[in-house]
Amino acid sequence: MTARGAMAASFCLLSPTSTCDAFSRPPASRPLGRSSLGRGVLLRMSDLESVDRTTTTPPSTSSYLSPATFAGRVEQALLSRFEESDIERVLRSWRLLESDYEHRAFVGDQQSPPVTDAASSRCYQRAPSYVPGLRAVAWWDDVEDVAWARSLSKSYPAVREEFRSVMADPSALRSEGNNVWAGALTTDAESYGEGWKTLVLLNRGQWDETNAKLFPVASKAIHSSGVPAAEAFFASMKPHTSIKPHSDFTNFVLTSHLPLVVPENGNDKCRLSVGDETRQWLEGKVILFDTSIYHDAVNDSDETRYILMLRIWHPDLTTKEREALQFIYDCLEIPELLSGDPSAERRAKAMREFPLKETGGFGSRRAAKGKKGKGKGRRKR
Repeated sequence: MTARGAMAASFCLLSPTSTCDAFSRPPASRPLGRSSLGRGVLLRMSDLESVDRTTTTPPSTSSYLSPATFAGRVEQALLSRFEESDIERVLRSWRLLESDYEHRAFVGDQQSPPVTDAASSRCYQRAPSYVPGLRAVAWWDDVEDVAWARSLSKSYPAVREEFRSVMADPSALRSEGNNVWAGALTTDAESYGEGWKTLVLLNRGQWDETNAKLFPVASKAIHSSGVPAAEAFFASMKPHTSIKPHSDFTNFVLTSHLPLVVPENGNDKCRLSVGDETRQWLEGKVILFDTSIYHDAVNDSDETRYILMLRIWHPDLTTKEREALQFIYDCLEIPELLSGDPSAERRAKAMREFPLKETGGFGSRRAAKGKKGKGKGRRKR
């Protein structure tokens, strides 16, 4: 896979525009959650057998890439915009991608408490999109102390109410929304199963204006929280479905969930395993975890589970490194950036702007029209 193709795939996790390589694994029995706090460590043997425990060592990346290639042109553009010393790890990551390197490592020693039995553990990281030197922690339990997470938790009742209101008219949502409840586009992404669907608000730093206007409360909650998100979307999981153990192939973003609708909330019916630990989703409780480590999920209830999902920049990245990674994604979206075209720069900036005014939003405009008796709203709520 070329650097352009691999990097384009690295944010593919669950968005409906995914063109990523697959993470299919043999079917696994479900992990068993064991406490009211959603924590557990009991995993069945078939889960353990589905983990690839091979490890790799990164090759040398001291040489510059050929300027005759797309990857080389991106590298040159990075070097023209940033000090090389500020983005050394990003440059190394980009070169590793171009060399088709896939990072695989046992990361049990980075957990708390450390995991020492590599032969039976699932604490393995798999990441073709790999920035060296970032911590690989399965569960980030200090997320509740982070300002953006507290903000999202506070917004939970309003976000949930809006979500339920929009979902009450599914035909209108399908006709007005963009890629509503889409699944993975490739047959390779079998690990997610047919029960997993998404509705995107933000993709690779670019807001979906159509969907953001359909969900102004959720979109503004994300934007105002200050969360360093590269992706944001709603994700549904049908009853009695599962997602097989897999990695999401990228170590420089973490995944956060704000559970909106969890059937039989608190009764251990909807569970997520990362590494060697299983927890349950709890409505309104923000969680943060590393999906470059093997993980899987299950909905054992009789109803659909819904979450607001975010992919955030890894906290070990510097500001310059985040900017460099975002520039790479902008180049994948707008290759004209590599030619120095001023209009391409303007397009890249515009596509990252938040599409809703502070007091606006699709729903609020309809409400205002209704009060004035002008125009026809597109959906009654």
